[in-house]
Amino acid sequence: MTLGSTSESGEISSALAAAFVDLADALFAAPPETGVVGVVERVVESARAVVPGADVVSVVLRNPDGRLDTVAASDPVAQKADALQDEVGEGPSHTAMHSTGVGTAMDRLEGGDATWPTFGPRSAGDLGLGAVLSTGMFPGGSPPRFGALNFYSWSPDGLDEADRDHALLLAAHAATAISAVQARTASELRVSQLREALQSRDVIGQAKGVLMERRGLTSDEAFDVLRRTSQDLNVKLREVAETLVTRREEL
Repeated sequence: MTLGSTSESGEISSALAAAFVDLADALFAAPPETGVVGVVERVVESARAVVPGADVVSVVLRNPDGRLDTVAASDPVAQKADALQDEVGEGPSHTAMHSTGVGTAMDRLEGGDATWPTFGPRSAGDLGLGAVLSTGMFPGGSPPRFGALNFYSWSPDGLDEADRDHALLLAAHAATAISAVQARTASELRVSQLREALQSRDVIGQAKGVLMERRGLTSDEAFDVLRRTSQDLNVKLREVAETLVTRREEL
């Protein structure tokens, strides 16, 4: 290896490292209120720097029924390609999400390749795409994975093995960030539900106290009155209790 090629390789490595540092900063800075969409939009924005051979990029997440949702894309063509995969039930996203081992799928789309006999010719002929690289998220996780990161190139030779390695790193970053957001959202939901449950318990207790005072009922009898009123009016028990407490002077 010549000195010049060593220098060039070092420059590429430095640029790639800088791209991942920028991505980490961007993911960390994503506003919490944007949720998963905000994270994947940052990933798509960074993808071109990490995988230079990609002309358009998208992120798809898998629904429980197996259908694909494109949650972010750099170009409408990527959305159309993802939708085509969903329509025909085959394609790189499906392969990457359901394959064992390292979940990736890369191939040319021209020349009658049989990897995806319907998706390949249609994406090349109808959309003008030449090659695709998909990486499951998490790349090394057990299938079926929850989503895939898709890189499309106009050129049949646009994506190479180096791009594949970089795509794996990017997909791992994306999967970790998405999982963190989902965990945070689930935690916030549990806290919210707990808070609501405690508030409901408090207001129901107050309503029971009003009935016990006004009607001389026991705690169980007061709760039974609230329950029957809720059923008769087809109104939530908490709403019945809140009405009783806030309008106690009118009753």
